[in-house]
Amino acid sequence: MLPAAPYGTSPTGHVWYPATRVQQGIWVLDRDELLRPTQLVPTVVEFTGPVDHAALVSAVGRSLSRHPSLRARFRLDVKRRQVEYTTDGPPAEPGFLDAEAEGWAEEEVDNLVRALCSAPFDLAKDAPARAEVVRLGPERTLLVVNVHHIIFDGVSRGMLLDDIVGLYRAAVDGVEPLLTTPPHPASVVAERDPDAIAEQVAEVVDRLRGAPAEVRLPFARTAHDGTEESLLGATVTTSLDPGTTARIMEVAAREGCTPFMVGVALLAATLARTGPQRDFLIAFAWPGRDDPATADVIGMFMTTVVLRVTVGPEDTWHELLGGVRIAGMEAFVDSDVPLDAVSAALNPDRNVLWPPLSPVLVNLDEAPRSLDLVPGTTGRLRPLDPMFIKYDLALFVRLEDTPDGRRLGLSLDYPVHVFGTGDVKDFLNDLRRSAADLATFPENPVLEESVRPHATAPAVDLDDPDARLELVRSIWREVLETDEVADDVSFFESGGDSLLLVLLVERLGQVSGREVRTMDLFRQPTVEGQAELIAAAAAPAAAPGAGGDRAALLAAARTQSTGAAR
Repeated sequence: MLPAAPYGTSPTGHVWYPATRVQQGIWVLDRDELLRPTQLVPTVVEFTGPVDHAALVSAVGRSLSRHPSLRARFRLDVKRRQVEYTTDGPPAEPGFLDAEAEGWAEEEVDNLVRALCSAPFDLAKDAPARAEVVRLGPERTLLVVNVHHIIFDGVSRGMLLDDIVGLYRAAVDGVEPLLTTPPHPASVVAERDPDAIAEQVAEVVDRLRGAPAEVRLPFARTAHDGTEESLLGATVTTSLDPGTTARIMEVAAREGCTPFMVGVALLAATLARTGPQRDFLIAFAWPGRDDPATADVIGMFMTTVVLRVTVGPEDTWHELLGGVRIAGMEAFVDSDVPLDAVSAALNPDRNVLWPPLSPVLVNLDEAPRSLDLVPGTTGRLRPLDPMFIKYDLALFVRLEDTPDGRRLGLSLDYPVHVFGTGDVKDFLNDLRRSAADLATFPENPVLEESVRPHATAPAVDLDDPDARLELVRSIWREVLETDEVADDVSFFESGGDSLLLVLLVERLGQVSGREVRTMDLFRQPTVEGQAELIAAAAAPAAAPGAGGDRAALLAAARTQSTGAAR
């Protein structure tokens, strides 16, 4: 254990998102901000194959106790207007539930997962992490881990999962793992000269000044009362074929652009083609781990960075990509500039409850789609249900190797109580058209959209069992790009993966006109099962539980299901 003395303080106040480094004491928060669901980083992994549950619980517990940040406690000193935090607190104890032995229904387990992923932390009393291992059956196990964003980012998530896997493998092999002592976050933070920071802020402000702080989306905004339900999000996803992907990346390579830069260019181009705006501020997350000393540290190092993209009336795709590359490199150089200081200079009247400069985000999706626990046991990341989003629109770009070649995946996250699903799906199709034009007509002006017919799906009688089966088969063939599918074989055994599953959800929903949830397809992974799912509209999802006490979460999960069945 480390000394009880706080290893850092920061002045209090308000920003939207604690994306600057906790260890540097740059951000400021209040209690309500800390309790928002967008400040949680939940992860749900479903393992298929035999699991030694005692070893897994032990590995999770040992990992939670090893890292100083995961033992942290926070205290607000109102008089001194400082946030103090220590790392001498006890770690969280992972729970274990044998859902099969105790007779938990799938709905009850889903309720529990939602509760574990959304219940707030009392950061003054609780460790900022919780975990539960849930045995669903002989070959199915869930690992649910939730950590507060105040000490955790996307890189930390990968580190924690790798740590758990390594400890588990050592346990089942009966050996003691070779462990190093994780560095304390405070030991890897260098103090910066305030004058140098002020000079850098001034340069960034000068570069971004004049661009609108709003991004006009081509969607009709739904009025809401500002409650938390406006943060509930959903995802629509598409995947470009290998041929189109290869042509896009060839064009991008000529301009020295990465897949992330391609995503920024496609988003800016599509916004310009569907609306009057031509000058955009676009946010992205920067890992904030330029110092090699941070490589083994679980902490909140990620920062939010903003780049500026303009789409001129005669700009070709080549010119747009070149402009995005320059803007991206400028933003990367200044990634350590406090965004709140920039935003205060450019947008002093901003609403502190929303992103400070741009409501639109682009990120490169590098999260692993699978996690090999041991040979014969593989984990897949489950989509979050519910998920929360703090941006009006977030585009995630993924370049993934598939059996038939590399595919560029595009996913849009959006707040479901602000924008309609149909409007966002239409915008996703507009993104696809922009991608096709980039691949096919890179010398053409971006704003001269090529004309191509819109494909329409034939009407299907969903009351006809044979028609439903053929509908699902046709969507499987489209998504998996194969001519033959078996009605009784799992989607994943047929060549599908988590990314393609999201695409399958989207296409089934589009063609059937019915509400199709990702969780439902996990439970019914065959053509036959999914044909029955779309026979009737899906029931609405249960509301997430609340409260951090494990016993209360377990009781609430079962009470919800009992009440729903009455």
